[in-house]
Amino acid sequence: MKPEDLKFAQSHEWAHFAQTDGQQIATIGISAHAVEALSDVVYMELPEVGAEVAAGTSFGEVESVKATSDLFSPVTGKVIEVNTALPENLDLLGSDPYGQGWIIKVEVTDDSSAAALLDFTAYEAQCSE
Repeated sequence: MKPEDLKFAQSHEWAHFAQTDGQQIATIGISAHAVEALSDVVYMELPEVGAEVAAGTSFGEVESVKATSDLFSPVTGKVIEVNTALPENLDLLGSDPYGQGWIIKVEVTDDSSAAALLDFTAYEAQCSE
């Protein structure tokens, strides 16, 4: 996925929206900027499939040699898939944050939070401040 096609939360998570079988599905990850700021990621805690997530609330955490940070959901819904390969291959976050480094897929149940997400240009402007 290209970052220009994604929506971003101010907390550095990204979301890609797609319609599948009449449902809106959001693939969620963290931005290249966030991965760079964290530097060496050593651990990631992910939710279980079936977990409910709410926009702006934590769904897991990522730990680096610098700090531990919560992962915040940019949308409200139910986790339908988790990138189970990621905890064993954390390098994917740095090498392909918008592709193989995706974290979870959520069936969106309330899309009102999507309106608050930033486009790539606005997100880049936020990061450069």
